[in-house]
Amino acid sequence: MHAVPDILRFNRDGLIPAIAQQHDTRELLMLAWMNRQALEETLNTGRVCYWSRSRGSLWRKGETSGHTQKLVQCYLDCDGDALLLLVDQTGPACHTGARSCFFTELPSAQAAASA
Repeated sequence: MHAVPDILRFNRDGLIPAIAQQHDTRELLMLAWMNRQALEETLNTGRVCYWSRSRGSLWRKGETSGHTQKLVQCYLDCDGDALLLLVDQTGPACHTGARSCFFTELPSAQAAASA
């Protein structure tokens, strides 16, 4: 049984951001939030579970869509306030049906200057 390390720094709402990345291609998939219970479940079952802020409940990735995430490795950043989850993603990660949630590019000042 894996326990959540005490060094984690959850925000005032008891949440920590978790970035999901495909373990073999390193493709960034999504950002979601975890509370202590979601992280414990993820570490103990190997199936990624998040905290849904909109529903106010645990969200087991893929429980309705079938697009699950299997945990391969979990890293904590140097400040202890963010997680990187290396996962094996089944199907699209984004609720829009896109493989990744990161598909909208914002123009940068450098791009605007060269136009």
